[in-house]
Amino acid sequence: MSKLAFIFPGQGSQTVGMGAEFVENDAQSKAFYEQADASLGFELSKLMLEGPQEELTLTYNAQPALLTTGVMIASKLMEAGITPDYTAGHSLGEYGSFVIASSLTFEDAVKIVHKRGLYMNEAVPAGQGAMAAILGMDVDLLKEVCDEVTTNGDLVQLANLNCPGQIVISGTKEGVEKASVLAKEKGAKRAIPLVVSGPFHSELMREAAEKLAIEIEKVEISKPTIPIISNVNADVLEDVDAIKKEMIEQVYSPVQWEQDVRKMLELGVTTFIECGPGKVLSGLVKKVDRSVKTYCVYDNATLDEVVNALKG
Repeated sequence: MSKLAFIFPGQGSQTVGMGAEFVENDAQSKAFYEQADASLGFELSKLMLEGPQEELTLTYNAQPALLTTGVMIASKLMEAGITPDYTAGHSLGEYGSFVIASSLTFEDAVKIVHKRGLYMNEAVPAGQGAMAAILGMDVDLLKEVCDEVTTNGDLVQLANLNCPGQIVISGTKEGVEKASVLAKEKGAKRAIPLVVSGPFHSELMREAAEKLAIEIEKVEISKPTIPIISNVNADVLEDVDAIKKEMIEQVYSPVQWEQDVRKMLELGVTTFIECGPGKVLSGLVKKVDRSVKTYCVYDNATLDEVVNALKG
């Protein structure tokens, strides 16, 4: 029997006006935005709905904003009778999975991801870290490139293994620049610097992970009611200890998104619903397997499309 998965996007998908249609027309949807404001003690919802984009994109704002919109949309789908068999998220998006799987309350998750963003922002001074997307290169060869540059004194490592031919590297500014040049010399099609505020998913984020670990101990984490696919090792997260470990390790570990998708395919998932703004994850899923069905829900029209297709 075919299975269904909810997937939640990470940073980069945020956009001013995200979730506006739902919030304007539905009291329950609006309640999520109001809860986020109350939990954080500032008007995140105003930033989400009115901008400016530059402020929304700051990592400590983007993380709770994406979480709020993603969880609100997933809740709308579940209200309509669409429940996932599995769930996964890309980096920050994994917290959307923790909430809909009832491992974390929404209020606790909003506070944690805001702090996660603050700690990640503080871990490396601006301008000292970088990330770049490397296109058209084998993962093993790119790892050799990163290891060579790191051995020579400039840390750089694989950060996001998104899909065949698209891998993001992360590390010091010099390390990423040198690895980008060397990757192209060794056959990569392109090396695209990313506009990010830090070297996420690299060893340079260990300090942020250590601070986050203290916050995680302050909240109650429950056994998930829906199996969650891990970013760190693409295994199924099924107990509290595994989830705590995941929350800490995924800050500095590579996001194994391609393997996450392959794991869900292996488990029988044939339909993926991206909950949140944009279509990035759906595109990556299709690059892994074009035969699966993907849907993106970000407004009333896309919600209706999914409900009609799956429940009609």
